[in-house]
Amino acid sequence: MGQATKAVSHLREVGCTLRTDERFPVPVSDGYSVYGALLGVLDEVDADVSASVHDSPMGSLHSSGLVGTFGGSDRPHHKTVLPGEEYQLSLGIVHSDDTEVFQALVNGLVLEGETIELSHGELRVERFESENATHAELLDRASEYDDPTVEIAFQTPACIEEAGDVTTMVPYRWAVLNSLMGKWNRSCPEDLQLELDREAVLESVIEKPDPRSFDTHSVLVNRVENEDGENRNIFRQGFSGRCEYTFKNASESVVNAVTALALFGEYSGVGSAVARGCGNVVVKCKNDG
Repeated sequence: MGQATKAVSHLREVGCTLRTDERFPVPVSDGYSVYGALLGVLDEVDADVSASVHDSPMGSLHSSGLVGTFGGSDRPHHKTVLPGEEYQLSLGIVHSDDTEVFQALVNGLVLEGETIELSHGELRVERFESENATHAELLDRASEYDDPTVEIAFQTPACIEEAGDVTTMVPYRWAVLNSLMGKWNRSCPEDLQLELDREAVLESVIEKPDPRSFDTHSVLVNRVENEDGENRNIFRQGFSGRCEYTFKNASESVVNAVTALALFGEYSGVGSAVARGCGNVVVKCKNDG
């Protein structure tokens, strides 16, 4: 049995608009660099909060990395941040001390530094918006839909480890929902835990990927020092694109659970390495009934 996790009081989603006055290179997989910069922001405000986010076993801070228009770069495996362009950064907080993490981000990005410092330049925070929810509120929202179509846009690579180091490279319904259910149950109050049966999902949930938007990726998520003192890059494999999930002869409990888990994904991210730019999703639900 794993160690119990303190119930989250709120789930928080943060949107930042960033700009720069200079050109500078960032890695093609920029999520790892942005995560390090965010930990630096948290550390300057509250070292204990920074450590708790870094040490969390459940990926309690989810970051999209930089989303926007980039230029090419002479540096291998890099792209260029451009002055005059807007870059979006989406953050999700699924943490037992969500208020402390959120307040540290506000203090670091809005009230004090107002910049995110990367290796070769910095980005200025021009807009900072947030909203929050609870697990109970997401369940209430899910119950408002009758026979919905749930569209998940996997905006950054979703790296879902199904067995050991083997990842799924398609938005397979059980892999996606099982990943989200694990994050949900590790963060919610005990009385709101969800149990989805694998066979029920396979029998009553249908995935319809959009082949025009589908792509696969190998993403840099970490660097570790090997025995020779040299840095070794760690990569995760994943997919991006849009996928619709619909229902066939599904029970009300399955429909509600699937819909709530999808909505939760905007806060938690999907799969592994969500703090390092992976698994950022945008979810739309519409009634078909």
